Amino acid sequence: YGIFPEDLATAQALSMFNSQVSANYYNPAALVKDERGELTQAIMHAEQELRAERPGIENDVLSDEPSQSVLVGMKTNIGSLLQSGHPIHLGFIAGVEEYGKEMLAFSSEASNTGQFMRYGREPLFLSVGAGTRIWRGISIGGASRITLDSTAELNTSADFAGNTEDSELRVGAEPNIRSILGLTLNWGETFCPEGCFLSGLETGLTYRNSSASSTTVDSTIQVPGTTSQKPLRLAISTIDSYQPEIYAFGTQYAGDGWRLGFTVEQRKWSALGEELDQDTVKDQQDLSGDAASYAEFDDTVVPRIGGEFDVFGHFSVLFGAAYEKSPLQTEKTPKLNYFDNDRIIGGLGLSATYERTRFFTYPIRFDIGYQYQKLQERDFQVQRNSQLETVTTDGDIHVVSGSITFKF
Repeated sequence: YGIFPEDLATAQALSMFNSQVSANYYNPAALVKDERGELTQAIMHAEQELRAERPGIENDVLSDEPSQSVLVGMKTNIGSLLQSGHPIHLGFIAGVEEYGKEMLAFSSEASNTGQFMRYGREPLFLSVGAGTRIWRGISIGGASRITLDSTAELNTSADFAGNTEDSELRVGAEPNIRSILGLTLNWGETFCPEGCFLSGLETGLTYRNSSASSTTVDSTIQVPGTTSQKPLRLAISTIDSYQPEIYAFGTQYAGDGWRLGFTVEQRKWSALGEELDQDTVKDQQDLSGDAASYAEFDDTVVPRIGGEFDVFGHFSVLFGAAYEKSPLQTEKTPKLNYFDNDRIIGGLGLSATYERTRFFTYPIRFDIGYQYQKLQERDFQVQRNSQLETVTTDGDIHVVSGSITFKF
């Protein structure tokens, strides 16, 4: 949906150029846009009604479980650590599900009724990065998105009643670090510092590597008294919350109290097919050899457009829209039964600055953002008990987010 309310409201069209710490994820080079330090706390609530209409069943709601996140972000200038004093802006973002109560949300399954590919709870989200200016109007940045690769190893002896003895359990987790790179060019500052028609025009390029959370379970169970004295081995390796490799280009033009921007992303979803082939939960090993039994994914291009206008002095209105075509090419994925739809996205938000603070050096900023996603109707073939049935899927998602930002 977006990290902070400003990202939701503009459908991420202006996120590459935002001065808030969310730039750490969208474009680390933009961390330099505000020299001050920042502490932002945000809360997000998403209501999703995902529907699958099938013959003979009245209730077509397949999933309506809400998603709720608490996020915190901070950035500061660490240039004073160097003798040169060159400004380097360090940013950090963390997000936790269920309003901070759940850090390791994870779900991976094969489904007889069908499941939506891109909606559900998100595990612990971490991103750390930095940005700096290399010449007038030109800044670069790099960041990392950090996910967890969890492992569990179980060795035990058990009887048919489930009683265990001589058990040994090892659990571990390692960080999986994926890169984010960004470049921003302010045309006016670079080519005409004194001011010209290029003033206010900015262009950005970013690259985000693919990422996912993974879990691997390896168990060895010895069952005494069975015909075969060989232990029973169970190995599971699966991923969740997959984010594809993304290349993004964006531009915005800012005037006195307003800005408009456009961003286009290329998402490399085609690599997900290889990931699922190695997933012991989501692989589709159909012995029939039917090519349509395997999930195939296309790369997609996502256009986004948004704007921001100042009103009433200390208030600004934000808006944005985007269209995302589904990467899922196949309409039949037996055992897995994935659903995914084309999405129309719209956002609206309000930002307010409170300057009459008694205890703080800088004004406090309040943001609220709303985003609506419409999943367009699409038919899929679902395999249930070796029978295929046609299912018509669609959905509505409403997302609300609010944040408070302190500058220092």
